[in-house]
Amino acid sequence: MSNLAIQFDHVGKLYRLGQVGTGSLVHDLNRWWVTKVRGKEDPYLKIGETNDRSKKGDSQYVWALRDITFDVEQGDVVGIIGRNGAGKSTLLKLLSSITSPTTGVIRARGRIGSLLEVGTGFHPEMTGRENIYMNGSIMGMTRQEITRKLEEIVDFAGVERYLDTPVKRYSSGMTVRLGFAVAAFMEPEILVVDEVLAVGDAEFQKKAIGKMQDVSRGGGRTVLFVSHNMSSIRKLCRKGVLLENGCIKYQGEIEDVVSNYLSESIKDFAPIVKVREDHRNGHVGKELEFVEVAIENEDNRQMATEEDLVVRTLVKVNIPVVKKFTIGLMINNSELNRVGTYASPIFDVPQNKSSFNVTIILKHHNLAKGKYSIGLNIGLKDLEYGLRDYDVVHDVVFFEITHIRKGAPIVLWQKHWGNTNYRDAVIKID
Repeated sequence: MSNLAIQFDHVGKLYRLGQVGTGSLVHDLNRWWVTKVRGKEDPYLKIGETNDRSKKGDSQYVWALRDITFDVEQGDVVGIIGRNGAGKSTLLKLLSSITSPTTGVIRARGRIGSLLEVGTGFHPEMTGRENIYMNGSIMGMTRQEITRKLEEIVDFAGVERYLDTPVKRYSSGMTVRLGFAVAAFMEPEILVVDEVLAVGDAEFQKKAIGKMQDVSRGGGRTVLFVSHNMSSIRKLCRKGVLLENGCIKYQGEIEDVVSNYLSESIKDFAPIVKVREDHRNGHVGKELEFVEVAIENEDNRQMATEEDLVVRTLVKVNIPVVKKFTIGLMINNSELNRVGTYASPIFDVPQNKSSFNVTIILKHHNLAKGKYSIGLNIGLKDLEYGLRDYDVVHDVVFFEITHIRKGAPIVLWQKHWGNTNYRDAVIKID
């Protein structure tokens, strides 16, 4: 027991849906009376439903996490994986004491350093240098300790030129680099990292993974890492936990956990899929909203390497004042790593229509044999706010490249890894 860094003991988190404050005082008083005064079980725990965002429920109470039990040994690196809405970020927020569990107990030995969102804890009006000192102080470091590590932090983040510039002037990439450097170099006993490395470039991701390996293996510190990048998970982690609808579906060695997750992710090869909330990740405006996505090749799910990829999506118009849009296509391989993207020019939204279809015919994709998934985004660049996302969906439909057609010209190059920005596509709007 002495070498355990973290213990989750039947941990659960219950949330009440709807607008905050509507009837909450009555509920809180009732809960206080039943549990504190009468000493009985919380009545609202019984009516809470599983957190399945793809289905409409009957209760106002939802278990974001339920009966989570597992141990993490000191110096171990554990990957937390699962679909959007599975409860990964909620788990890390409970560990970081951002919110408290409804049931169960979390025991952690040592100081916890958290990096859950880009620029967590940064004040936009303060400079990079000031934010480093402020965050270090919050984590319990003395000014002398922070000064001693300042040069390493700045060098790792690569922001020396902007160190005395307010953080609000930083790009999202610069912010996450500095945020990660502060969290890693302050040497917490437990480092908690959510899906933030996706913001950084490939060079920084490699550096960050190397740093986390050094922190765990060299320093004997514990790392909990959430990511949708299975390559990063496999490189960094030794063990894993797979969450589904707020519950633990599988835990064990990382290869077994990843294989279990990937086999579940690609089992649904339906050519037409209705978009669910768990396909979405993060805040979107939904001025224009994806309703369904379809693969419309001859055999829908299986195709030849040299065959055009045809993707159709039905888009709902929620706010008619939106006049223009761009649409993007993302292709992930069987490990859910990005291998190709396409960004369209600007189009006019069809007028006097409540919905419209957009068909993307992607030519010369050069994808190697294997299984792939499709994601989409729709939005528009704003002069003041940059790129504004109306809607973003991930891994909605799956397809498979199975063969090269007999008599077809030999494909000299096929896409196996990396990220190709496609430019050769035809867009149809009706």
